[in-house]
Amino acid sequence: MIEFCQPPAFSGIMKKWTKTERGVKMAKLDETLTMLKALTDAKGVPGNEREAREVMKTYIAPYADEVTTDGLGSLIAKKEGKAGGPKVMIAGHLDEVGFMVTQIDDKGFIRFQTLGGWWSQVMLAQRVTIVTKKGDITGVIGSKPPHILPPEARKKPVDIKDMFIDIGAKSRDEAMEWGVRPGDMIVPYFEFTVLNNEKMLLAKAWDNRIGCAIAIDVLKQLKGVDHPNTVYGVGTVQEEVGLRGARTAAQFIQPDIAFAVDVGVAGDTPGVSEKEAMGKLGAGPHIVLYDATMVSHRGLREFVIEVAEELNIPYHFDAMPGGGTDAGAIHLTGSGVPSLTIAIPTRYIHSHASILHRDDYENTVKLLVEVIKRLDADKVNQITFE
Repeated sequence: MIEFCQPPAFSGIMKKWTKTERGVKMAKLDETLTMLKALTDAKGVPGNEREAREVMKTYIAPYADEVTTDGLGSLIAKKEGKAGGPKVMIAGHLDEVGFMVTQIDDKGFIRFQTLGGWWSQVMLAQRVTIVTKKGDITGVIGSKPPHILPPEARKKPVDIKDMFIDIGAKSRDEAMEWGVRPGDMIVPYFEFTVLNNEKMLLAKAWDNRIGCAIAIDVLKQLKGVDHPNTVYGVGTVQEEVGLRGARTAAQFIQPDIAFAVDVGVAGDTPGVSEKEAMGKLGAGPHIVLYDATMVSHRGLREFVIEVAEELNIPYHFDAMPGGGTDAGAIHLTGSGVPSLTIAIPTRYIHSHASILHRDDYENTVKLLVEVIKRLDADKVNQITFE
Protein backbone atom coordinates (compact mmCIF):
# COMPACT_ATOMS: atom_id res chain seq x y z
CA MET A 1 0.00 0.00 0.00
CA ILE A 2 1.29 3.41 -0.98
CA GLU A 3 0.47 6.30 1.34
CA PHE A 4 0.13 9.71 -0.29
CA CYS A 5 0.65 12.88 1.70
CA GLN A 6 -1.81 15.75 1.17
CA PRO A 7 -0.30 19.11 0.15
CA PRO A 8 -0.61 21.61 3.05
CA ALA A 9 -3.10 23.90 1.25
CA PHE A 10 -5.41 21.03 0.32
CA SER A 11 -5.18 19.63 3.84
CA GLY A 12 -6.35 22.92 5.27
CA ILE A 13 -9.36 23.01 2.96
CA MET A 14 -10.27 19.48 3.96
CA LYS A 15 -10.11 20.30 7.65
CA LYS A 16 -12.33 23.35 7.20
CA TRP A 17 -14.85 21.39 5.11
CA THR A 18 -14.98 18.57 7.65
CA LYS A 19 -15.59 21.05 10.48
CA THR A 20 -18.45 22.65 8.56
CA GLU A 21 -19.91 19.25 7.74
CA ARG A 22 -19.87 18.26 11.41
CA GLY A 23 -21.31 21.58 12.50
CA VAL A 24 -24.23 21.76 10.07
CA LYS A 25 -25.26 18.64 8.20
CA MET A 26 -24.11 16.29 10.91
CA ALA A 27 -25.20 18.44 13.84
CA LYS A 28 -26.36 16.35 16.78
CA LEU A 29 -30.14 16.45 16.99
CA ASP A 30 -31.75 17.00 20.38
CA GLU A 31 -35.03 15.35 21.39
CA THR A 32 -37.20 17.97 19.71
CA LEU A 33 -35.21 18.02 16.46
CA THR A 34 -35.25 14.22 16.34
CA MET A 35 -39.05 14.30 16.56
CA LEU A 36 -39.31 17.02 13.91
CA LYS A 37 -37.04 15.06 11.58
CA ALA A 38 -39.08 11.88 12.03
CA LEU A 39 -42.34 13.71 11.36
CA THR A 40 -41.14 15.58 8.26
CA ASP A 41 -39.25 12.63 6.79
CA ALA A 42 -42.41 10.51 6.96
CA LYS A 43 -44.28 10.13 3.68
CA GLY A 44 -47.97 11.03 3.70
CA VAL A 45 -49.98 12.72 0.95
CA PRO A 46 -53.77 13.17 1.22
CA GLY A 47 -55.44 9.77 1.51
CA ASN A 48 -52.13 8.03 2.36
CA GLU A 49 -51.21 9.39 5.79
CA ARG A 50 -50.52 6.05 7.51
CA GLU A 51 -46.74 6.46 7.88
CA ALA A 52 -47.02 10.00 9.26
CA ARG A 53 -49.83 8.91 11.59
CA GLU A 54 -47.70 6.09 13.02
CA VAL A 55 -44.84 8.51 13.72
CA MET A 56 -47.20 10.95 15.44
CA LYS A 57 -48.75 8.12 17.45
CA THR A 58 -45.33 6.98 18.64
CA TYR A 59 -44.52 10.44 19.99
CA ILE A 60 -47.92 11.45 21.41
CA ALA A 61 -49.03 8.17 23.01
CA PRO A 62 -46.83 8.52 26.16
CA TYR A 63 -48.67 11.75 27.05
CA ALA A 64 -52.23 10.69 26.20
CA ASP A 65 -54.79 8.71 28.17
CA GLU A 66 -56.26 7.29 24.97
CA VAL A 67 -55.24 7.27 21.29
CA THR A 68 -57.67 6.32 18.55
CA THR A 69 -58.50 7.09 14.93
CA ASP A 70 -61.73 8.05 13.22
CA GLY A 71 -63.13 6.37 10.12
CA LEU A 72 -61.05 8.45 7.68
CA GLY A 73 -57.81 7.90 9.60
CA SER A 74 -57.34 11.08 11.63
CA LEU A 75 -55.39 10.43 14.82
CA ILE A 76 -57.09 11.57 18.05
CA ALA A 77 -55.11 11.61 21.32
CA LYS A 78 -57.15 12.35 24.43
CA LYS A 79 -55.61 13.90 27.57
CA GLU A 80 -58.07 14.07 30.45
CA GLY A 81 -58.10 16.91 32.94
CA LYS A 82 -61.00 17.92 35.15
CA ALA A 83 -63.95 15.56 34.78
CA GLY A 84 -66.84 17.20 33.00
CA GLY A 85 -64.70 20.12 31.85
CA PRO A 86 -64.86 21.60 28.34
CA LYS A 87 -63.32 19.74 25.40
CA VAL A 88 -60.44 21.55 23.68
CA MET A 89 -59.28 20.39 20.25
CA ILE A 90 -55.80 21.15 18.88
CA ALA A 91 -55.54 20.10 15.24
CA GLY A 92 -52.56 19.84 12.93
CA HIS A 93 -52.90 17.93 9.68
CA LEU A 94 -50.88 14.86 8.80
CA ASP A 95 -50.99 15.16 5.02
CA GLU A 96 -48.46 17.01 2.90
CA VAL A 97 -48.80 18.28 -0.66
CA GLY A 98 -47.79 15.64 -3.16
CA PHE A 99 -48.98 13.67 -6.17
CA MET A 100 -50.67 10.45 -7.28
CA VAL A 101 -49.80 8.15 -10.18
CA THR A 102 -52.59 8.26 -12.77
CA GLN A 103 -51.02 6.68 -15.87
CA ILE A 104 -47.87 4.93 -17.09
CA ASP A 105 -47.15 5.53 -20.78
CA ASP A 106 -45.71 2.93 -23.12
CA LYS A 107 -42.19 4.33 -22.61
CA GLY A 108 -42.39 4.01 -18.82
CA PHE A 109 -42.95 7.67 -17.98
CA ILE A 110 -45.40 8.49 -15.18
CA ARG A 111 -48.35 10.85 -15.49
CA PHE A 112 -49.63 12.23 -12.22
CA GLN A 113 -52.34 14.16 -10.40
CA THR A 114 -51.40 16.92 -7.96
CA LEU A 115 -52.70 16.55 -4.41
CA GLY A 116 -52.94 19.96 -2.78
CA GLY A 117 -52.06 23.31 -4.31
CA TRP A 118 -48.91 23.33 -6.43
CA TRP A 119 -47.31 26.19 -8.35
CA SER A 120 -45.80 24.80 -11.54
CA GLN A 121 -42.63 26.88 -11.22
CA VAL A 122 -41.43 25.00 -8.12
CA MET A 123 -41.86 21.52 -9.58
CA LEU A 124 -39.58 20.89 -12.56
CA ALA A 125 -36.39 18.85 -12.07
CA GLN A 126 -37.34 18.07 -8.47
CA ARG A 127 -36.71 14.63 -7.04
CA VAL A 128 -39.71 12.58 -5.90
CA THR A 129 -40.36 9.19 -4.31
CA ILE A 130 -43.07 6.87 -5.62
CA VAL A 131 -44.26 4.57 -2.83
CA THR A 132 -45.20 1.16 -4.23
CA LYS A 133 -46.10 -2.23 -2.77
CA LYS A 134 -42.62 -3.42 -3.72
CA GLY A 135 -40.79 -0.46 -2.18
CA ASP A 136 -39.82 3.12 -2.93
CA ILE A 137 -38.94 4.23 -6.48
CA THR A 138 -36.94 7.41 -7.08
CA GLY A 139 -37.92 9.70 -9.93
CA VAL A 140 -37.55 13.25 -11.18
CA ILE A 141 -40.20 15.60 -12.60
CA GLY A 142 -39.52 16.41 -16.24
CA SER A 143 -40.98 18.21 -19.25
CA LYS A 144 -40.16 18.99 -22.85
CA PRO A 145 -36.63 20.50 -22.92
CA PRO A 146 -36.54 24.30 -23.31
CA HIS A 147 -33.74 23.96 -25.88
CA ILE A 148 -36.21 22.74 -28.51
CA LEU A 149 -39.04 25.13 -27.67
CA PRO A 150 -39.72 28.26 -29.77
CA PRO A 151 -38.62 31.52 -28.06
CA GLU A 152 -42.16 32.55 -27.07
CA ALA A 153 -42.87 29.19 -25.43
CA ARG A 154 -39.70 29.46 -23.32
CA LYS A 155 -41.06 32.58 -21.65
CA LYS A 156 -44.13 30.79 -20.31
CA PRO A 157 -44.29 28.48 -17.29
CA VAL A 158 -44.78 24.82 -18.17
CA ASP A 159 -48.30 23.59 -17.46
CA ILE A 160 -48.48 20.84 -14.86
CA LYS A 161 -50.50 18.73 -17.31
CA ASP A 162 -47.45 18.67 -19.61
CA MET A 163 -45.10 17.37 -16.90
CA PHE A 164 -44.22 13.74 -16.23
CA ILE A 165 -42.04 11.73 -13.86
CA ASP A 166 -38.98 9.89 -15.15
CA ILE A 167 -38.07 6.80 -13.11
CA GLY A 168 -35.58 5.42 -15.62
CA ALA A 169 -37.90 2.70 -16.89
CA LYS A 170 -37.72 1.58 -20.54
CA SER A 171 -41.37 0.64 -20.83
CA ARG A 172 -44.75 0.43 -19.09
CA ASP A 173 -44.12 -3.25 -18.39
CA GLU A 174 -40.79 -2.53 -16.70
CA ALA A 175 -42.31 0.23 -14.53
CA MET A 176 -45.11 -2.11 -13.50
CA GLU A 177 -42.62 -4.90 -12.85
CA TRP A 178 -40.92 -2.53 -10.37
CA GLY A 179 -44.27 -2.16 -8.61
CA VAL A 180 -45.60 1.15 -9.94
CA ARG A 181 -49.39 1.24 -10.25
CA PRO A 182 -52.02 3.96 -10.78
CA GLY A 183 -53.07 5.26 -7.37
CA ASP A 184 -49.58 5.02 -5.84
CA MET A 185 -48.59 8.08 -3.85
CA ILE A 186 -45.74 10.31 -4.98
CA VAL A 187 -43.94 12.32 -2.30
CA PRO A 188 -41.48 15.21 -2.60
CA TYR A 189 -37.97 14.16 -1.57
CA PHE A 190 -35.98 16.32 0.81
CA GLU A 191 -33.79 15.68 3.85
CA PHE A 192 -34.38 17.47 7.15
CA THR A 193 -31.59 20.02 7.62
CA VAL A 194 -30.54 22.33 10.44
CA LEU A 195 -29.11 25.46 8.79
CA ASN A 196 -26.02 27.39 9.91
CA ASN A 197 -28.32 29.47 12.09
CA GLU A 198 -29.42 26.49 14.16
CA LYS A 199 -32.80 28.06 14.89
CA MET A 200 -33.62 27.88 11.16
CA LEU A 201 -34.97 24.49 10.12
CA LEU A 202 -35.28 23.34 6.50
CA ALA A 203 -37.47 20.37 5.56
CA LYS A 204 -40.29 19.08 3.42
CA ALA A 205 -43.80 18.74 4.85
CA TRP A 206 -43.64 21.53 7.43
CA ASP A 207 -47.18 22.02 6.12
CA ASN A 208 -48.31 20.58 8.35
CA ARG A 209 -46.16 18.24 10.41
CA ILE A 210 -45.24 21.29 12.48
CA GLY A 211 -48.88 21.44 13.61
CA CYS A 212 -48.74 17.76 14.56
CA ALA A 213 -45.52 18.39 16.49
CA ILE A 214 -47.16 21.26 18.37
CA ALA A 215 -50.07 19.00 19.36
CA ILE A 216 -47.56 16.45 20.65
CA ASP A 217 -45.59 19.00 22.65
CA VAL A 218 -48.71 20.59 24.15
CA LEU A 219 -49.79 17.22 25.54
CA LYS A 220 -46.22 16.64 26.71
CA GLN A 221 -46.16 19.96 28.59
CA LEU A 222 -49.50 19.12 30.21
CA LYS A 223 -48.28 15.74 31.49
CA GLY A 224 -48.75 15.71 35.26
CA VAL A 225 -50.33 19.19 35.18
CA ASP A 226 -53.84 19.94 36.43
CA HIS A 227 -55.94 21.53 33.70
CA PRO A 228 -59.68 22.25 33.85
CA ASN A 229 -60.61 20.54 30.58
CA THR A 230 -60.06 17.54 28.33
CA VAL A 231 -57.54 18.16 25.57
CA TYR A 232 -57.53 16.40 22.22
CA GLY A 233 -54.32 16.46 20.19
CA VAL A 234 -55.36 15.65 16.63
CA GLY A 235 -53.55 14.82 13.41
CA THR A 236 -56.18 15.24 10.71
CA VAL A 237 -56.12 13.72 7.22
CA GLN A 238 -56.84 15.16 3.78
CA GLU A 239 -56.62 18.82 4.77
CA GLU A 240 -54.90 19.75 1.52
CA VAL A 241 -57.83 18.49 -0.56
CA GLY A 242 -60.66 20.16 1.34
CA LEU A 243 -60.37 19.94 5.16
CA ARG A 244 -61.96 16.50 5.06
CA GLY A 245 -60.38 14.86 8.09
CA ALA A 246 -61.12 17.90 10.25
CA ARG A 247 -64.82 17.43 9.60
CA THR A 248 -64.92 13.81 10.72
CA ALA A 249 -62.53 14.31 13.66
CA ALA A 250 -64.59 17.22 14.97
CA GLN A 251 -67.78 15.19 14.64
CA PHE A 252 -66.06 12.46 16.66
CA ILE A 253 -64.88 14.82 19.42
CA GLN A 254 -67.65 17.44 19.50
CA PRO A 255 -65.25 20.09 20.92
CA ASP A 256 -66.24 23.19 22.87
CA ILE A 257 -63.16 25.15 21.74
CA ALA A 258 -60.82 24.43 18.81
CA PHE A 259 -57.43 25.56 17.58
CA ALA A 260 -56.06 24.75 14.14
CA VAL A 261 -52.28 24.93 14.14
CA ASP A 262 -50.82 25.36 10.66
CA VAL A 263 -48.20 27.26 8.67
CA GLY A 264 -48.54 30.83 7.48
CA VAL A 265 -46.86 32.85 4.75
CA ALA A 266 -43.64 34.53 5.88
CA GLY A 267 -43.22 38.09 4.65
CA ASP A 268 -39.50 38.52 5.29
CA THR A 269 -38.08 37.48 1.92
CA PRO A 270 -37.03 39.82 -0.92
CA GLY A 271 -39.90 41.39 -2.86
CA VAL A 272 -42.61 40.75 -0.25
CA SER A 273 -44.13 43.79 1.42
CA GLU A 274 -45.65 43.92 4.90
CA LYS A 275 -48.96 44.66 3.23
CA GLU A 276 -48.77 41.29 1.45
CA ALA A 277 -47.56 39.18 4.40
CA MET A 278 -46.91 40.39 7.93
CA GLY A 279 -45.07 37.46 9.50
CA LYS A 280 -41.35 37.24 10.09
CA LEU A 281 -39.40 34.16 11.08
CA GLY A 282 -38.47 34.27 14.77
CA ALA A 283 -40.92 37.06 15.61
CA GLY A 284 -43.70 34.86 16.96
CA PRO A 285 -46.69 32.90 15.67
CA HIS A 286 -49.49 34.36 13.58
CA ILE A 287 -52.94 34.84 15.06
CA VAL A 288 -55.08 34.52 11.95
CA LEU A 289 -57.88 37.05 11.76
CA TYR A 290 -59.47 35.81 8.57
CA ASP A 291 -59.04 33.26 5.81
CA ALA A 292 -61.13 31.96 2.94
CA THR A 293 -62.86 29.39 5.17
CA MET A 294 -63.40 31.23 8.48
CA VAL A 295 -63.56 34.55 10.28
CA SER A 296 -61.77 34.01 13.60
CA HIS A 297 -63.94 33.92 16.71
CA ARG A 298 -63.63 37.33 18.37
CA GLY A 299 -63.94 36.18 21.99
CA LEU A 300 -61.41 33.36 21.61
CA ARG A 301 -59.01 35.58 19.67
CA GLU A 302 -59.07 38.29 22.32
CA PHE A 303 -58.54 35.76 25.10
CA VAL A 304 -55.49 34.29 23.34
CA ILE A 305 -54.06 37.79 22.82
CA GLU A 306 -54.56 38.59 26.53
CA VAL A 307 -52.61 35.48 27.53
CA ALA A 308 -49.82 36.22 25.04
CA GLU A 309 -49.44 39.78 26.29
CA GLU A 310 -49.58 38.73 29.94
CA LEU A 311 -46.68 36.31 29.39
CA ASN A 312 -44.77 38.46 26.86
CA ILE A 313 -45.11 35.83 24.15
CA PRO A 314 -44.50 37.50 20.76
CA TYR A 315 -47.19 37.22 18.09
CA HIS A 316 -48.34 38.76 14.81
CA PHE A 317 -51.71 39.13 13.14
CA ASP A 318 -52.30 37.65 9.72
CA ALA A 319 -55.08 37.36 7.13
CA MET A 320 -55.09 34.77 4.34
CA PRO A 321 -57.84 35.54 1.82
CA GLY A 322 -56.43 32.91 -0.54
CA GLY A 323 -56.16 29.97 1.83
CA GLY A 324 -57.79 28.10 4.67
CA THR A 325 -57.13 25.72 7.54
CA ASP A 326 -58.85 22.91 9.42
CA ALA A 327 -60.57 25.52 11.58
CA GLY A 328 -62.78 26.28 8.58
CA ALA A 329 -64.39 22.85 8.91
CA ILE A 330 -64.21 22.48 12.69
CA HIS A 331 -66.02 25.73 13.53
CA LEU A 332 -69.13 24.52 11.67
CA THR A 333 -69.44 21.32 13.71
CA GLY A 334 -72.74 20.74 15.51
CA SER A 335 -74.21 24.05 16.61
CA GLY A 336 -70.85 25.81 16.09
CA VAL A 337 -67.43 25.76 17.77
CA PRO A 338 -65.44 28.90 18.70
CA SER A 339 -62.24 28.38 16.72
CA LEU A 340 -58.95 30.09 15.96
CA THR A 341 -56.02 29.38 13.68
CA ILE A 342 -52.52 29.91 15.04
CA ALA A 343 -49.91 29.73 12.30
CA ILE A 344 -46.13 29.37 12.18
CA PRO A 345 -44.59 31.78 9.63
CA THR A 346 -42.90 29.62 7.01
CA ARG A 347 -40.97 30.37 3.83
CA TYR A 348 -41.64 28.51 0.55
CA ILE A 349 -44.70 26.50 1.61
CA HIS A 350 -46.27 24.10 -0.89
CA SER A 351 -42.92 23.18 -2.36
CA HIS A 352 -40.22 20.56 -1.81
CA ALA A 353 -38.49 22.52 0.95
CA SER A 354 -39.63 25.11 3.49
CA ILE A 355 -37.94 27.04 6.29
CA LEU A 356 -39.28 27.94 9.71
CA HIS A 357 -37.83 29.19 12.99
CA ARG A 358 -37.62 27.05 16.10
CA ASP A 359 -38.50 29.95 18.40
CA ASP A 360 -41.87 30.34 16.68
CA TYR A 361 -42.58 26.67 17.27
CA GLU A 362 -41.65 26.86 20.95
CA ASN A 363 -43.61 30.08 21.52
CA THR A 364 -46.70 28.53 19.96
CA VAL A 365 -46.47 25.53 22.28
CA LYS A 366 -46.02 27.83 25.29
CA LEU A 367 -48.98 29.99 24.27
CA LEU A 368 -51.34 27.06 23.76
CA VAL A 369 -50.36 25.39 27.02
CA GLU A 370 -51.00 28.58 28.99
CA VAL A 371 -54.30 29.19 27.20
CA ILE A 372 -55.47 25.64 27.96
CA LYS A 373 -54.64 26.01 31.65
CA ARG A 374 -57.07 28.92 31.77
CA LEU A 375 -59.90 27.41 29.71
CA ASP A 376 -62.29 26.29 32.43
CA ALA A 377 -66.06 25.98 31.99
CA ASP A 378 -66.69 29.59 33.04
CA LYS A 379 -64.13 30.97 30.62
CA VAL A 380 -65.47 28.87 27.74
CA ASN A 381 -69.02 30.06 28.49
CA GLN A 382 -67.79 33.66 28.57
CA ILE A 383 -65.94 33.27 25.27
CA THR A 384 -68.88 31.56 23.60
CA PHE A 385 -71.85 33.55 24.79
CA GLU A 386 -70.71 37.00 25.97
